[in-house]
Amino acid sequence: MAEIMFWEAVRRAHDEEMTNDPNVICMGEDIGVVGGTYKATKGLYDKYGPERVIDTPISENSYTGLGIGASFLGVRPIIEIMSVNFAWLALDQIANSAAKVRYMSGGQLVAPVVVRSPGGTAHQLGAQHSARMEKVFMGVAGLRVVTPSTPKQAYGMLKSAVRCEDPVFINEHELMYNMKGEVPDEEYFHPLEGSETVREGRDVTLFGYNISVHWCLQAAEQLSQKHGIEAEVIDLYSLSPLDRQGITKSVSKTHRAVVVEEAEPIVGVGAEVMAIINEECFFELDAPPMRVSAVHVPIPYNHTMEKAAIPNAKDVVAAVLKMFGK
Repeated sequence: MAEIMFWEAVRRAHDEEMTNDPNVICMGEDIGVVGGTYKATKGLYDKYGPERVIDTPISENSYTGLGIGASFLGVRPIIEIMSVNFAWLALDQIANSAAKVRYMSGGQLVAPVVVRSPGGTAHQLGAQHSARMEKVFMGVAGLRVVTPSTPKQAYGMLKSAVRCEDPVFINEHELMYNMKGEVPDEEYFHPLEGSETVREGRDVTLFGYNISVHWCLQAAEQLSQKHGIEAEVIDLYSLSPLDRQGITKSVSKTHRAVVVEEAEPIVGVGAEVMAIINEECFFELDAPPMRVSAVHVPIPYNHTMEKAAIPNAKDVVAAVLKMFGK
C-alpha cells in the first residue's frame, strides 16, 4: 500500500487505463497542457499526446456529445467536466444519448463512457460553483452513479468505470483532492454497486457518501466517547443503483437511521434512502429516520453564511442525540 493524494489516485487510474487500452482517451477543459484544474490528468498530455488527451473549448454540451458519440464506435472516453455546476449544460447528451442508447437501439449500441466531475461546496466559490448534482443524475435511468470517499475508491472506481459497458457518472468532491489515503500497489478495481460498512455499531446507522462519510465517522467517535452511543457508518458509494439490501441489513441491526448529505434535502439522496427504509424495514424501526442536510438556499459566498448553510459532524451528533431524546 502506498499513501497518496486523491488527485494522484485519479491520475494513476487514468494513466493505467490509457496504457492498457489505446481506445481510452480523456477530454475536457484544461486537462491537457495544464494538467487539469485539480491535477487529475497531470503529465498525461506529454505522455499520450493531443489525440488522446484532448483540450476542449468551454462547451460542455458539445464535447460531452462528441465523447458519447465516439463511445458508440468503440472509443472509451473519460470526460472531465471541470465543475459539476456546468454538467447542467451536458445533461441533454448524458441523459438523452448515453443513458438511453442501449435501450433505444435494442442493445445494438452501448455507451461505455465515463463522465467524472468535481462538485460540492468548497471555499467561497459562490452559488454557481457550489452545486451538489448527484440527485439529478440518480434520477436518470440507464446511468450508473458512483461517488468515492477515499483515494482507494477514486482509483478503483475509475478503473472499473472505464471497463464498464454502461455509462458511468463519477461524482467527486472538490475538498477531497488533497486528502491522503492508502491505495494498493497492485491493480485494484472497486465495485460500481453496493455499499461499505466503514464502522461497526449497534445503536444507530449513519449513512453518508463522499465527504459526508467523514462527517459520519467524526460524529460516531464523538457519540461513542461522550455519550456511549455506538454508531454504524455506511458508505453509500453507489448512488445508482442504491444498495437496498445493505441499507436494510444495517437498519435491521441498529433499528435507527440518520442519512447525512451535503446537498439540499428536497428530492435528495436522503429522501430515497428513507423511502427504502420505510418500504423494507418499517417495523424494525425504534425511531423515525432523520436527515442531516444543507439549508435549502443557494450557497452564499460569505464565509460565515456558507458554513451555516451546510452541515457538519456536530449536526450529525445533534441529530442522533435528538433521536435518543438527549
